[in-house]
Amino acid sequence: MKIQIINGPNLNLLSIREPDIYGVATFEDYLKELRIKFSDTEIHYYQSNVEGEIINRIHQTGFSFDGIVLNAGAYTHTSVAIHDAIKSVETPVVEVHISNVYAREQFRRQSLLAAACKGVIAGFGMDSYRLAIEALKQLKVS
Repeated sequence: MKIQIINGPNLNLLSIREPDIYGVATFEDYLKELRIKFSDTEIHYYQSNVEGEIINRIHQTGFSFDGIVLNAGAYTHTSVAIHDAIKSVETPVVEVHISNVYAREQFRRQSLLAAACKGVIAGFGMDSYRLAIEALKQLKVS
């Protein structure tokens, strides 16, 4: 099984940016744990602060991978273009958020991506990614 994790803007600053909300671990450290836990799964990782690059990665992997785990960051609330990219591919996409976006600012409570995704996981810290991978693996077996 091949899974693509895509992180959007400012997620390159995990461990530095608002550690009270996002934690103190880097994503690269957590990615090592994911690869150990899911040793039977090929996990690819991509991060970009640029909307078009995120769309390009969805296009590149959206027909050949078994799942995409997408944390689009702030683009979640603003990007019709990413929504359309998700709708354009065959690969199921799970939207994830490290924080509970529904317990934060009002503008974070609306996702323009959720309707295009297979599901949404939010509020479990970095474990949101693990839960998304488990959900995608379950879809593959079903």
